[in-house]
Amino acid sequence: MDMSQYLEIFIDESKEHLQLLNQSLLSLEQNPQDRAVLDEIFRVAHTLKGMSGTMGFSKMAKLTHDMENVLHAIRNGEIKINSELLDLLFKCLDGLENYTESIVNTGSEGDNNYGELINSLNIVLDKKKASDGQKNISVKDEKEKTPSESEYKTANFKLDQFEQNAANKAFAMGMNVFEITIVLNKSCLLKSARAFIIFQTLEKHGEIIKSVPRVEDIEDEKFDFEFTVVCVTKEEASVFTKEINQIAEVKKVIIKPMDSEKLSQLELEENEDEGLTESDNFENGEKDNQDGKDESKLKMRNHKAKTGKTVRVDIDRLDVLMNLVSELIIIKTRLEGIEDVDTSKNYAEAVEYLERITTSLHDSVMKVRMVPVDLVFNRFPRMIRDVSREIGKDIVLTMTGTETELDRTVIDEIGEPLIHLIRNSADHGIESKETREKIGKPSSGHINLKAYQVGNNVVIEVEDDGQGIDLDKVKTKAIEKGILKKDMANNLSQKDIIELLFKPSFTTSDKITDLSGRGVGLDVVKTKIEQLGGAVEVETEKGVGSKFIIRLPLTLAIIQALLVVIGDEKYAIPLNSTKEIIKITPEQIKMVQNQEVILLRNMVVPIVRLNKVLEVPGYEEDKKNLTVVIVKKGEKTSGFLVDSLIGQREVVIKSLGKLLSGIKYIAGATILGDGNVALILDVNSLAI
Repeated sequence: MDMSQYLEIFIDESKEHLQLLNQSLLSLEQNPQDRAVLDEIFRVAHTLKGMSGTMGFSKMAKLTHDMENVLHAIRNGEIKINSELLDLLFKCLDGLENYTESIVNTGSEGDNNYGELINSLNIVLDKKKASDGQKNISVKDEKEKTPSESEYKTANFKLDQFEQNAANKAFAMGMNVFEITIVLNKSCLLKSARAFIIFQTLEKHGEIIKSVPRVEDIEDEKFDFEFTVVCVTKEEASVFTKEINQIAEVKKVIIKPMDSEKLSQLELEENEDEGLTESDNFENGEKDNQDGKDESKLKMRNHKAKTGKTVRVDIDRLDVLMNLVSELIIIKTRLEGIEDVDTSKNYAEAVEYLERITTSLHDSVMKVRMVPVDLVFNRFPRMIRDVSREIGKDIVLTMTGTETELDRTVIDEIGEPLIHLIRNSADHGIESKETREKIGKPSSGHINLKAYQVGNNVVIEVEDDGQGIDLDKVKTKAIEKGILKKDMANNLSQKDIIELLFKPSFTTSDKITDLSGRGVGLDVVKTKIEQLGGAVEVETEKGVGSKFIIRLPLTLAIIQALLVVIGDEKYAIPLNSTKEIIKITPEQIKMVQNQEVILLRNMVVPIVRLNKVLEVPGYEEDKKNLTVVIVKKGEKTSGFLVDSLIGQREVVIKSLGKLLSGIKYIAGATILGDGNVALILDVNSLAI
């Protein structure tokens, strides 16, 4: 069987289980007595062990197996939970995440077997055994007394005529015939999965001509903890002994060579269905083990019923569907723009009906693409736990609005900016425990991570109750680095000073640490957010704290835009960046510090002549009335001079392609109703 077809499913499910394991370990740290959380951790570890074992990822299976042993001892009250043990379990989680990441990138687990982690887990178990005075071990040995080779039920079998002929033919060709009995650990719960791996290993080196019980019964777990196969091979017995013993949960391997003389002494099997009779015995033995499992089976069935209404869809398939919806919207727009046709009542109704369908289809596709921000947020509690220990601060992270949804393409990109902001709050914002106590603050600092939707945007806030931004220190550092001239520093507003923090290589940290000091934080945040069509704002008060506000579009595929004419060209300005449209006369434009500005309700607004910036031909210079589109970039506003307005349109954002990607001032393109192309302006790069 080709297991590669299941690799993507394995990766997706492993990531979900590791996310759940991370959350459960954090919950266990807060409440070590919570039995339900402990049971959940055990279940996740056991599931990961079975999944990785089935896929043949033996290192991952080994690590989860040893984790499971420790968790089993904790559940039985044999080991007490403490901070060292939790640290060890978190390290195991990191190891499993690294294995998964390696599988994603290379298709294999990699070379790291995490021997130190496994040794640490075994040391924990050894300490438990030593404290028990070896009592439990002696009882266990007495209960699980290993039977002799002749006492294994599956070893007592007969070959039918066909199997005898196959064995005799192998002898004639100089090949070996081995009778191989495999005994699994009594603790093995996924017996069929383990047997599948063993069969795969055997078939790499030979051909199986008989199995007791039958293969079908083994697949259905209708066997005890042992089974026997007869294998024809060119290899020696040592090859099978070595490889099978490396498989997790294999207790014993017994290999007995068969020869032609022994084979001739075997009686012919009278009933070819004898294997079924033997498997019935195993099935009866299995029934005794089923009593305690009815409840868990019921839970599993209920779980399947609950999740049976969901389906995994590749994001590429959704992109294809979104492109088709986009084309439909373009055709709808084109139909609306046709004037030289029979504008009868039927035609108007048909266009209106098409508009309703395309709008509903677009909304439905968008909902499929939307995922909760919790997908990103869930990594931060663990990060704060590790960071607070590293820098010696008590930090409490509170998350709200985790159910807020964003387009999957946006979700995949915001993780890195949020990591920078949260680390920035932990390192720069939150004071040390001693400092907070001196100034009358609670000893524990708080970081609040909040998400909520406003119109067609999602807002994410990162707020801390730390020391706030020292604006004087920012100015001093900017002057030292040559970013700011000394004579200009005193004229800067608070917002202008805060903007300096987003300059590349700028940092207020006096020393470089693993967390900060290299000046590669906030400029990365701003660049990434603006690439997503969003904006970053900062609110701060010295001694009280800081708040970073990120505004993101719900989707990057279809937007509302204002179509404008500049010279001989048509352009689209995203409507979420448009504040208002005004008419002015040329006399209202004034020059301030070599910058054209207008006065709008006692507010100075800089003017951007788009025809000059974009080098558009055909612009009318001598006009008595000018149209200005007021746009916003965060809290700042700018005025874009345009020739005329076409109106508001729903436009489909199309990529410019690899050759034209990264062009300044242009965010993409769209196809208009008449079939022509209009470029979409990047407001963040054009606004002053």
